[in-house]
Amino acid sequence: QVQLVESGGGLVQAGDSLRLTCTTSGRTFSRYDMGWFRQTPGKERWFVAAIRSSGDSTYYADSVKGRFTISRDNAKNTVYLQMNNLKPEDTAVYYCGAGRYTLPTTSGFGSWGQGTQVTVSS
Repeated sequence: QVQLVESGGGLVQAGDSLRLTCTTSGRTFSRYDMGWFRQTPGKERWFVAAIRSSGDSTYYADSVKGRFTISRDNAKNTVYLQMNNLKPEDTAVYYCGAGRYTLPTTSGFGSWGQGTQVTVSS
């Protein structure tokens, strides 16, 4: 129903910032709850941040509160993840997810992008 492509990852040093971008297809983007998740090799995918379809509510994992900000631009069919004060433990592949009527839960995201690698060196 929706296709997603992540970009913006890279290799940075601790304390640096990155902004991840998720571009989507379709004209019904504004109806989707959107989220960011991250995963390391051999580990499960963990929730990072999410935003309601309306953009009026956001959700964050405790580990990123105060450092990461999720936002969306429905006119551009795009969702962002601004990551500040990055730490080595933030190193992971970051995935953009989409779901219909998913939030406030975080288990209902059914569409995923291919991921973008974020590596934070100490």
